[in-house]
Amino acid sequence: MKILVLNAGSSSQKSCLYEITGEAVLTKPQSPVWEGKLEWTSSQGVAEMKVKTATGESLQQQLSLSTRAQVIAHLLETLYKGPTRVIDKLSDIDVVGHRVVHGGREYQESVVITEEVKQAIARLCSLAPAHNPDNLEGIEIVEQLLGQVPQVAVFDTAFHSSMPDAAGIYPGPYEWVEQGIRRYGFHGISHQYCAARVAQILDRDLTTIRLIVCHLGNGCSLAAVKNGRSVDTTMGFTPLDGLMMGSRSGAVDPGILIHLWRQGNYTAEQLDSVLNKKSGLLGISGISNDMRQIRKAIAEGNFRAQLAWDIYVHRLRFYIGAMLASLGGLDALAFTAGVGENVPEIRAAACVGFEFLGLKLDAQKNFAQPLDADIATPDSTVRVLVISTQEDWAIAAECWRLVK
Repeated sequence: MKILVLNAGSSSQKSCLYEITGEAVLTKPQSPVWEGKLEWTSSQGVAEMKVKTATGESLQQQLSLSTRAQVIAHLLETLYKGPTRVIDKLSDIDVVGHRVVHGGREYQESVVITEEVKQAIARLCSLAPAHNPDNLEGIEIVEQLLGQVPQVAVFDTAFHSSMPDAAGIYPGPYEWVEQGIRRYGFHGISHQYCAARVAQILDRDLTTIRLIVCHLGNGCSLAAVKNGRSVDTTMGFTPLDGLMMGSRSGAVDPGILIHLWRQGNYTAEQLDSVLNKKSGLLGISGISNDMRQIRKAIAEGNFRAQLAWDIYVHRLRFYIGAMLASLGGLDALAFTAGVGENVPEIRAAACVGFEFLGLKLDAQKNFAQPLDADIATPDSTVRVLVISTQEDWAIAAECWRLVK
């Protein structure tokens, strides 16, 4: 089965083609036979396209096309034309899977896309205005290009739909619940994949593991996983809540926003920009939202970069502690995404705060830049793993499960 995955965002899109030949291959992640990435620059109508295949062919172009649909159509042409050709024609694709950020309370698992599903995704645009519209546009572009090929929506919120109401409902007026205002959580595709991968690496039944997954990228969130289900998470009604992130603040006292509105004459748009684009590592350091740049500045003696690091680590430990309480203990701690996979100093700093649990990190293993490996010492009471998150593969596996 040839499965195309579209992971669309407001300024970028990652696409992968997988070829799944049978149930057995689902036991471990597979590499795509073709990958395409699009980055929209600040110049209107300009996109950077990079394509590569499993056999080493590659292509890089700057595209000046008037619509997003034209750019995506050009990207998909490289599947069957030119040096990166891996299929004979687009109709060879059997199913297309989409990451859809928000499924609300309506969708608690992946679904085959119908007109009703499309309408629901459109309604939920109000809850994820920066993501769901792009996800929906991707679905409609595929309809134009591939006709009636089956399409599957894999929701980023679905994994967290199992959270108990005590964790999911905010302590505001009950009318909020009736209006759909509650904690939804995000990064669910990554959290679910990493949880299953941890169980596989440890050769354990996932339902027997109390696990905290730390998804640390430009966006950051934790998930507490018990009995194989998400029971708590740090992101909330929006992806803004919880941990300090690249340019997002994470949780702040809501009274600050009221103060800024009253005393600083901030508009809703200005507050949105401050919280989502001018805070986090970028806001504190004044340098970058990229942890690599923060570390470089720290080495040069920049005190604001050091402060950004210190706040980041403090908040990470703080929320790991909260997830620990929700689980009633801890068997494994997993790190994933750009920072979680590539910054051993962050992993080490996070673990220092939990030595009282009997958690012991093997420094040599940690700094060896392992992937899909246990980096705790043999006598550690808590296993610590670095997992290479494979969201696109997880989406492909869901497509196989639903359409096979």
